Formats: sequence, C-alpha cells, structure tokens
Amino acid sequence: MNYLKEKLAVLPAQPGCYLMKDRQGTIIYVGKAKLLKNRVRSYFTGSHDGKTQRLVSEIVDFEYIVTSSNIEALILELNLIKKYDPKYNVMLKDDKSYPYLKITNEKHPRLITTRQVKKDGGKYFGPYPNVGAATETKKMLDRLYPLRKCRTLPDKVCLYYHIGQCLAPCVVEVTDEQNQSMVQDITRFLRSGHDEIKAQLTEKMMKASEDLNFERAKEIRDTLSHMEAVREKQKMTINDHVNRDVFGFAYDKGWMCVQVFFIRQGKLIERDVSVFPFYKDAAEDFLTFIGQFYLKKEHIKPSEILVPEVADVELVEELLNVKTSYPKRGKKKELVDLATENANVALKEKFSLIERDEERTIKAIENLGQAMGIATPYRIEAFDNSNIQGTDPVSAMVTFIDGKPSRKDYRKYKIKTVNGPDDYGSMREVVRRRYVRLLSEQLPLPDLIVIDGGKGQIAIAQEVIVDELGLSIPVCGLAKDEKHRTSQLLKGDPPVIVPLKRDSHEFYLLQRIQDEVHRFAITFHRQTRSKTFFQSILDDIPGVGEKRKMNLLKHFGSVKKMKEATIEDFIQQGIPEKVAEAIYEKLTLEK
Repeated sequence: MNYLKEKLAVLPAQPGCYLMKDRQGTIIYVGKAKLLKNRVRSYFTGSHDGKTQRLVSEIVDFEYIVTSSNIEALILELNLIKKYDPKYNVMLKDDKSYPYLKITNEKHPRLITTRQVKKDGGKYFGPYPNVGAATETKKMLDRLYPLRKCRTLPDKVCLYYHIGQCLAPCVVEVTDEQNQSMVQDITRFLRSGHDEIKAQLTEKMMKASEDLNFERAKEIRDTLSHMEAVREKQKMTINDHVNRDVFGFAYDKGWMCVQVFFIRQGKLIERDVSVFPFYKDAAEDFLTFIGQFYLKKEHIKPSEILVPEVADVELVEELLNVKTSYPKRGKKKELVDLATENANVALKEKFSLIERDEERTIKAIENLGQAMGIATPYRIEAFDNSNIQGTDPVSAMVTFIDGKPSRKDYRKYKIKTVNGPDDYGSMREVVRRRYVRLLSEQLPLPDLIVIDGGKGQIAIAQEVIVDELGLSIPVCGLAKDEKHRTSQLLKGDPPVIVPLKRDSHEFYLLQRIQDEVHRFAITFHRQTRSKTFFQSILDDIPGVGEKRKMNLLKHFGSVKKMKEATIEDFIQQGIPEKVAEAIYEKLTLEK
C-alpha cells in the first residue's frame, strides 16, 4: 500500500489514461481522465459501493499515459480497452451483430443480407436491429428488381429466372446500364425513395390493368401492400429522411443503461439496449460507450447523432467526425427524451436481475474463497479427462471468470505421452502443458485450479504446479457420490473436505463448473473417437482418399450402414469396381 501511496503522490494534473493491474500484473481496468491526479486518487479515498470496492480490492499497481488533450485520452482509452479487454471494462463485450442490406460491387451485382461491414466497394444500408424487417425488405426488393441471386454464375437458368426475380446473366447478356439502373433504384428506395417507387408501381399497376394483364396488376398490388406493411412497422417518423442515431442514458447505484434509437430514412426502425456497471463519472463513461459503439461494433455511422444535454457534444463530434447535437425542442428533443425515459425504465427492470446474477456469480466466488481460505478466485480453470477403456484419451479445460463461463478461453487436449487408461498420467501431462504455455507466453494465471477427481488427481496436479513449476496457485478437487453427482470439495496436502452447504450459491457454482468441463470433455472425446474410428477402417484401402471417404459417409450416413451395403451400392456412388471390392472386403472383415 505504501508503494501505491508513493505513486499516487506524484500523479500529474494532466489528461491521460490509467491502467489498473491485479496481483498477477494483468490489466483489469482502463480509464481516462481530464486530470489523472484527481481521478486515480479518487479510487483510493472515500467510500465506494460494493461493485467499485471489488475493483479497488484487486488493484495492486497501476500505470498511466499522459496525453495532450481530452480527445486524445478518449481515443487512447478505446484502443487500450480493445487491446487488453480488461474484465472490469464490460461495456459491449456481448456484441450484438445487426444485419445490413448490401449491394455487392460486382459486374453483375447482388442484393444480400450481411452482418459484416467491409471496405469492399459494396453499398451498405442499415443496420436493421429487427432481423425480420431486413428479411422482408429484401424479399420485396427481390420482387421489384431482378438482380443476380447466385453466388457464382451457373451453367443454366435457375428458379429465380422463371419467377421473374433474376435476369439470368449466366445465359443472357445483361448490360451494365441495366444493372446500374436497378442499383440506383434500390439505393434510392433504401435511402428515401419509398413514395417515388410507390408512385411508379401504382402507374405500372394501372397500365397492366388497362392492358387486361390482371395477373401482373395483382402482383404489383400485392407488392404495394407489402411495402405499406413494412413501412407500417416503422411508426415514428421525421420528415427529412435523415439517418440518425438517438442516444439516451440513465444511471443509478453504479449501473448505467444506454438506449440507442436507430432512425433510418426518417423512421424509427428499432433500438439497442445496453446495461453495464461503470466506475467513473457517468458522462465520461457515456462518452466511452459511444466510442466503443462505433469503433468496436463497427456500426455504419449515421448522418447525425443526437445526445442528451449532459454529453460533451464537441468531443463526440471530434471523435467520430459525425454531426452531433443535443436538441432543445421539437421532434428531435422528444426522441432524445424518449430514449432517456426508456433507459430509466430498463435500468429499474434490470436491477432485480442484476442482483440475482451477482448473488450467483461474484458473491459466490467471494464466499468460495472465504470457505477455502484463499483470495477471491476471480479466474477459475477446471480440468477433466475422458476415454473409453483407454482409447483416444483426451482432456478438456474450461475457464470461469467472475463466476461465468469464458468460452473463448476453453481448451482441448489430445493426450500424447500416455498409453492406455492412465488418468493420473493424462492429468499430469495436461496440467503441465497448460501452465508451461501460460508462463512462456506471459498469459494470466488462474486464481484457482479445479480438478475433476479426488485425492490422487489433486496430488498429481499439485506436484506439477508446486514442485515442477514453482507456482502457488491453489488446487482443489471435486469428488462425486455414487450417483455421479458433485459431492465434496477437497483441498490441501493431504486433501481435506471444505465444508460447503449443499444449497449455497458457491456449491451450485462448483456444480456448474464440473458439469461444464465434463460436457466439454465428453463432446471432444466423441468427436475424436468417431473421426478415428472412421479413419481406422478405410484409411489403408488403396484408392480411398479423404474426399472419397467423406462422400461415402455423407451418402450412407454411418459406417454401420456401409457394412450393410453391397459392392454395387459402392459402384453406384462413382467408386471404381476394384476399389469397391476392396472397401466391401475390408468392411466385411470388420463386422
């Protein structure tokens, strides 16, 4: 603590970013400040809510980077969050990926739905948070404008040509002028041309009716009805047809809710809701949210952004290079007020769920640490082995951070040094491989290692962790009862039972961890075993390569079905007669 006090005493009174570190040197939080001296000191003085206190309790060191302006600090903060992904910067970790409509940049363009925005020359329209609206809009445009549908041009016309939704450039010459005319019409429609397209269609419908082409007139009438149905779903409108994102936010008890209204072609099409904890000034965290919203989520920026009055409009505009304002009256102000009101309502509704979730996660790991006499295990890694009579032995590891599964940190292991059913040998190999790699790559170490097993498995893991690698990570084991249910938590050398109530949240957490690692290991073992079994039967047959094996499995469905097949059945799949005879003979021997 004296070390921290000395660093706090020399903090500069300048803008910049600060990086908080835990006892392992891992960056757990990144923030920005107009005055580093005041902001960083505030974490270590006065009282905080339980959420902020948890952050402060993990801080053992910090770094800071001075910038020349507040906007530089904001940009640097966003880049550092993206680089280090600190666990307390939880905003936008669960990214929602919204669909866009895209006109491809090809000789014969296509209209497609995509969730990835790339700099590929294509034209993007959206986002459409309502997936159904995007799908229905595309269907309607497909009826109106027969652009190419196939990813690659086929050798003959397809169904889309016969139903009038493709000009068939695969066999018919379609000029650049025809394609560009349709692209322009689609672009105009998606930007602001509903009324113009409607007038054109109405004229065509009347012309078809006058020509007694009632079937065509009915098709156009149905398209017009569908167009109106799509527009009816977009109820709130601003008549200038400008694309806008409207932000509103609310905060209470250390939590913030941000609502974003997507206004496209002057119409409110959908909203985005994000609820997250914050640790700084509310207005500053709101700025960070907006930066992440566009830079990390890669949303297409609108023509205008509307924000509440408390936001730093000039900073947002400078960061995103988008016109930003806080309206003081009229329809725009009503939209900002509505977004803010929705944020307040959503935040109140979320509080009960947040409290229940914290009870199951953060408080559960805090209680688990107390029961085991160790520091709170914010990062837990659990191992399980899987084999059937020693065949295809594998192991799996899952990671729980703050009491929740972190699937990007899951790992699978094929056992390399063990022959036969040697559970101890498998555990020794995998634990050694895991932590030698973490040490060599300087990656975060866990606060607790959980082994699926009893005293023997714990002893093996401790031998590797403590004796071989010289680490001081606590190791525990989960023993099961005769019904294969989590029964006891064991720790120490020699292992002793850690008393936990069976109805406690910490016991439920251990059950979830054990069930998850077991599921992950079993799934991996099944995949490995099925692949190995299939290869072991057909691998040595001359003329049977990977592609032919996959085609056989795809046709017959299983090796069992292949064993029931005749030589003629294989020949019918394009297998040469001699190869078919070899396959049949090999499978017959394996029956």
